[in-house]
Amino acid sequence: MKKKFSTKWIASKQPRKQRKYRANAPLHLKKKFVSVNLSKDLRKKYEKRNVSVKNGDTVKIMRGKFKGKQGKITKVFLKISKVIIEGIQTTKQDGSKVSLKMQPSNLQIITLNLEDGKRLKKKAEDKKEIKEEKQKPKKQKSESSAFVRPSVVERKQKSDDKIEEKKK
Repeated sequence: MKKKFSTKWIASKQPRKQRKYRANAPLHLKKKFVSVNLSKDLRKKYEKRNVSVKNGDTVKIMRGKFKGKQGKITKVFLKISKVIIEGIQTTKQDGSKVSLKMQPSNLQIITLNLEDGKRLKKKAEDKKEIKEEKQKPKKQKSESSAFVRPSVVERKQKSDDKIEEKKK
């Protein structure tokens, strides 16, 4: 099989092709593979379901041996799509401790690291402003602009006015 990444690839049922796509993807796409779902209160606040994980985020482990534990993310490996969490360690055969690399799909973000201003702007407020703008009535064009076809109601009023003038 070719090692090159295909930009035309859409989807496949075959796990072999799915693994190949993920393994050969460029880093800007692999960043999306380390996205973690948000807790319920963060979902309501930011109106997003998941976010790419960053160093400093506090996460809760949802699956596996350490289920229910929380910790801060210390390192993100984009190439292998794994994350290291502070305090999540296992002991080796010789007695030394090693940090475990966790899959992002088994995590949930509890608090976000918002030091980066571009990460999550106040999307909720922006969306509300856009909705309000759409609900405002549109201003009518001035008479000096291009010809505007009169509505049915306006035409009926004009015809009623002409009839009344003829009666007088």
